[in-house]
Amino acid sequence: MMRSLYSGVAGLKTHQTKMDVIGNNIANVNTTAFKSSSVTFADLMSQTTQSASGANATTGVGGVNARQIGLGVKSGAINVNISSQGSAQSTGNPFDIMITGSNFFVVSDGLANYFTRDGSFYVDGVGNLCMTSTGYNVMGWGVDPETLTIKQDTVQALRIMSADNLTYPPEATTKGTVTGILDKNDTDVNSEAGKTVNLNLYDSLGYEYTARFIIKSTDNPGEYSVELTKLLDANGLEVPIPDGVELFGGGTNVDDVNNVTFNVNSYSWDTTGKKLMDKGGSAVKADLSVLTNASSTEADKRDVYAEIAKAYGYEGSVDAFLNLLIGTDSMKDIIDKAAGVSSSTATVDLFDPDGDPATDTFDFKSTGRHITGMVMKFDNDTGLFDSIDGNNLGDSKIYLSKLIANTADNTSNYSDIDLNWAGISMFNNNGTSTVTATYGDKDGIGTGRKLGDMIGVSIQRDGMIYASYDNGMTKLLGQIATASFPNSSGLEKHGDNLYQATMNSGSFDGIGVDVTASGGYMSTGVLEMSNVDLSAEFTEMITTQRGFQANSRIITVSDTLLEELTNLKR
Repeated sequence: MMRSLYSGVAGLKTHQTKMDVIGNNIANVNTTAFKSSSVTFADLMSQTTQSASGANATTGVGGVNARQIGLGVKSGAINVNISSQGSAQSTGNPFDIMITGSNFFVVSDGLANYFTRDGSFYVDGVGNLCMTSTGYNVMGWGVDPETLTIKQDTVQALRIMSADNLTYPPEATTKGTVTGILDKNDTDVNSEAGKTVNLNLYDSLGYEYTARFIIKSTDNPGEYSVELTKLLDANGLEVPIPDGVELFGGGTNVDDVNNVTFNVNSYSWDTTGKKLMDKGGSAVKADLSVLTNASSTEADKRDVYAEIAKAYGYEGSVDAFLNLLIGTDSMKDIIDKAAGVSSSTATVDLFDPDGDPATDTFDFKSTGRHITGMVMKFDNDTGLFDSIDGNNLGDSKIYLSKLIANTADNTSNYSDIDLNWAGISMFNNNGTSTVTATYGDKDGIGTGRKLGDMIGVSIQRDGMIYASYDNGMTKLLGQIATASFPNSSGLEKHGDNLYQATMNSGSFDGIGVDVTASGGYMSTGVLEMSNVDLSAEFTEMITTQRGFQANSRIITVSDTLLEELTNLKR
């Protein structure tokens, strides 16, 4: 009689345990990455009132089964449905990550490692990737400073917003490419000013500059002069190029006949004072004594050359005027000789073609131009690029390293640039040239860059974390490691969506695995939802309630029987 009573009690307790598990499942129906549990029952020991006996062949009596009375029920196991994937919940937060597969994130409180499927992360005040709920550090692998690849060593906290990662260092431009069409009928190419082509570049400190090239036609079909005329900083100011420093090519003469007109109705030449006089006989800016005065600045000398160039009809084209060849001498040599500049080797005075001071308007022709640059040639039959400075591969060099940026230690922030011109063709384009110069080669190598500020962080499917910068660069910051267990159901819940390894789950080796090694992957902007199935839980609740009711009836009926027993004695 008492056995049935206690069997009913055992049934009540066991069903209450199952109800507790169901209640916990339903309570966590909206808990991120929660894994539901289920209870299995097992019977308790049985009381054997008669053991089993075997058959007796001699007497012919058959065997008898054991007689056992069960003593109730117990909880056989509480299993966690850890292998069932929860649905994806979109959040839009790039640091919310969901693992598809059976792996776990590894997090640490600074003393021990824990494991979780909850991928709700954020970046804390010192730049560490952490769990939103607990602040535990998300663990992963760092980047090898030599190979710049992931080094799968012992897991460490991922500091993705360190001071080193917030910026990307600048780099000097080392390569450049020139492409497009150079139309021989382009008025710019055939003008005194020439066709301007700009190449943007960076020095090693990330400062931006513009190298300005001038392309001009010559009297030889298919041949063009190419000169580097200026180097401008980001503010448009010209970077001084010391005298005698050749940044692009050497000095050479090209065939190019130009008409030069001197109009004495506006100007005359004072051979005694060596001054250019206006129509009224007054001296103008072109005072040649400025060229020999030790206190004169380069700007002062430039004004003298500009005034003379204006008198000869070359206003605004001073360099073109000074590079004109009269016989074997450049116009600059002739002016310097007239001024008495000792370094000049010119033998022609600044007079008219007859050797007399100008008394009227006269014209004469230059024999060519002196350039500090290179000659570019095209095949006149095909229009394709042929060579530059004799190099048929199109390679040239800008020797920017000759410019000293740091006078204190006599070093340069500039890098020499390998510039390739082979991408130019001489086709008809209705008189319009489309020549452009870009930094970097055809594969984008050697572009150089400014200092970059971090503008975004992205996490790939394999957990690799990349930063993007406003100078167009990306940088690998680390990789989120994961843990895999032979028996993940053997993990022990620690609270806060965390698990701990146990002897039955398998141990964590301290290194972890790549999530993609077992076919899994990470998705950003989504979180894994609870895998609790409410319909299944409510069904289990109904059967549990009925089981509890039935066991309570056992106690009630057993009590009634005991009451009848006690009533035998009145």
